Amino acid sequence: MEKKNKIIRNNEKGIQKIRFAVQSLFALLCIWIGVEFYLFVRFLETNGASAFYQRPPGVDGFLPISSFMSFYYLLTTGEIHQAHPAGLFIFLAIVLMSLVFGKSFCSWMCPIGFLSELIGDFGEKIFKRRLKLPKFLDYPLRSLKYLMLGFLIYSVIFLMTPLAIKYFLDSPYNIVADIKMYYFFANISRTSLIVISVLFILSIFIRNFWCRFLCPYGALLGIVSLFSPNKIQRNSTSCIDCGLCNKACPSFIKVDKVKTVISDECSTCLNCVDVCPVKDTLQLNSLLPSKKKINKKYVAIGIVSIFMIVTGLGIFTGNWQNRVTKEEYLLHYKMMNSYGHPTGPNAMKQLNEQASKEIKKEIKEN
Repeated sequence: MEKKNKIIRNNEKGIQKIRFAVQSLFALLCIWIGVEFYLFVRFLETNGASAFYQRPPGVDGFLPISSFMSFYYLLTTGEIHQAHPAGLFIFLAIVLMSLVFGKSFCSWMCPIGFLSELIGDFGEKIFKRRLKLPKFLDYPLRSLKYLMLGFLIYSVIFLMTPLAIKYFLDSPYNIVADIKMYYFFANISRTSLIVISVLFILSIFIRNFWCRFLCPYGALLGIVSLFSPNKIQRNSTSCIDCGLCNKACPSFIKVDKVKTVISDECSTCLNCVDVCPVKDTLQLNSLLPSKKKINKKYVAIGIVSIFMIVTGLGIFTGNWQNRVTKEEYLLHYKMMNSYGHPTGPNAMKQLNEQASKEIKKEIKEN
């Protein structure tokens, strides 16, 4: 039996107000991007009659599939595709953030994660407690996001050739994918509205329903986070088994039962660390040889810095704004409804064949 040391009260300030500020500022940034994009689309809708507003590159961050394909294209060719270059750097920033501080993007910057938290807080005020699905439902539902992620990886890496990926990224559909996404929400169908409403209601009952069960992006970041050298650790000697950390965890991780939190669901929100009543009992530590405690403020600074440095690199290297002219956008806008994307294995094979034919045609012409 481990000997318990004298209890020293934890007087360290919490980080949740700072985290909320970061979430709020990033949400405002997303709203600003949305307004700019609306004005850009308005220019296209009026066929150039209204004032021209530059397309905001930040909207690429809402095209995760295109960004993932651009990332794979970069790995296979060493080239940065110019259709949505900002999306690539946003993707790289988020992945690097996960490698350093775990799945922190989800709890510090993601606008959907922020909205899910607010809805979850509302649900807890109604029910006076945090509801959780039984294990026989929780585990199968949590597998859904990994199945969707697996399908995406399989489709891009195994079904599509590098030529097909380039062909898709070059396609008019990919160029206007953000505009199509805009109209999906601006002219939302009854079915889509029902689905979103159901997800909203479920999120009131089950905290972070979308994030926990359905977000393939979160699944990817969760896997990447397992390789992070910085983990939350519990000192079992000074722990008083109060269970507050377990109750505070929005991901239902049993923090009070482990010495090191190794979980794809941990988003480094540091709620558990904040509520721990005993000094130096629960903290974020580096698992590297130094094994030093990481100050919570440095986590906030580090997360924001990683995002700004990587996206700043995209800006300063000229790989942020795409090179599609407003005249090209006006032309694509008129034909946008005729553009489609491949769905299913057979369509992927056809895309591979079509890409191969186009390349051979270009070689003959040259």
